[in-house]
Amino acid sequence: MADLRWDDHAGWLLDPADDEGCLPDLSIADTTVADWQAFLDLVEERGWPYDYVVGCFEMPLPRAETVLSRPPGVVCPILSVRPGSEVGVVFRFHRAERIDFDVYLDQLQGQEGLDVLCGFLAAIGRRLGTSVPTYPEGGCTGKPFLGFDVAADRVRVWTPPDE
Repeated sequence: MADLRWDDHAGWLLDPADDEGCLPDLSIADTTVADWQAFLDLVEERGWPYDYVVGCFEMPLPRAETVLSRPPGVVCPILSVRPGSEVGVVFRFHRAERIDFDVYLDQLQGQEGLDVLCGFLAAIGRRLGTSVPTYPEGGCTGKPFLGFDVAADRVRVWTPPDE
C-alpha cells in the first residue's frame, strides 16, 4: 500500500505552478561525513542513475570525505539522482552536518511518481536511521509538512501546509 495517495495530496503538495504551494526543501540535520557516505553508497547500491557535477564538469562520484573537505571558495558540487523516471532529486554538498536536497516537482506526476518519491525518502531514512522532513521552499526552519517518519517507518503528512 502507498504511503501517500496522489488523489489526496496532488492539489496542495505537488503543484509547482502554485506560487504559494509547497515546493519542497528536504533537510536532514545532525549528519556526519559517515552519513553522507552511507547515502552515496545507497545511490550506487540501488543503481539509481545520477550525475555528479562540479562547476561545468561531470565527474565520477567521489567519497564523501573528499567532497566535504574541499577548500573554502571552491564551487559546491551538485548530485542529481533519478530514483524513477518521474522523480528527480538534487543534492548539494554544503556541509557534513546537514544533507540538503530538493525534488523536481515538475517531473513528479501521478501515483507512480509519488510512490517512487516515498520509497526514495524511506530508503534514505532507513539507511541513516533518521526521519527525513520536507519543508516548504526556503522554509527549513519552519514546520515540515511531510516526510519519512523513522518512528512510524513510513512517509506521512506531518503538518498540512494550510495549517
